[in-house]
Amino acid sequence: MKKTELKSQDKVDSGVILGSVIATLIAATPFIFNLYESVPDVKVWDTYFFTYSSDYYESIFVLAWTLAGKVVPLFLIVIWFFTCRHWWYHALLIPIAMFTYQIMIVLNDDLSYTDQHELIVLLPVMAIIIPSIYLIRAKMFDKLTTANKTLEDLEAEFTVRPKTLWGKVKQYF
Repeated sequence: MKKTELKSQDKVDSGVILGSVIATLIAATPFIFNLYESVPDVKVWDTYFFTYSSDYYESIFVLAWTLAGKVVPLFLIVIWFFTCRHWWYHALLIPIAMFTYQIMIVLNDDLSYTDQHELIVLLPVMAIIIPSIYLIRAKMFDKLTTANKTLEDLEAEFTVRPKTLWGKVKQYF
């Protein structure tokens, strides 16, 4: 085999391995969600590593169930965000921000209503993401009407595809 064939084979192998890991994690989400059932139904949970007191929920079990309902969808949307190849994938940042905010609220012991000010916190994120998506869409349709390209060609042109997962993470921070 030639050296270039070996490099492409390595890329295929690493892509298959990464895809298999992601597929396994997605398939395991029902089990990840049900991890809350292993948490005791007590107000104060004392272990070798930490002690946690649930003042608002008055039950670690209820807190774990609430967190599982927020963490699992966040996990799935983050996977979707990093694996999506469509031009609109930035819209996924809005539910990511929403679930992250909800998790922070659930962990905040002093809060009395969980989703009270969520929309106000998300407005700045939405104010940046929604117009950006609209502008990309407008540019796509402008080029579509003035050029001889298909919609798939334009999606491919506007899609940012870093070569590595770290490259995709770096692009946002």
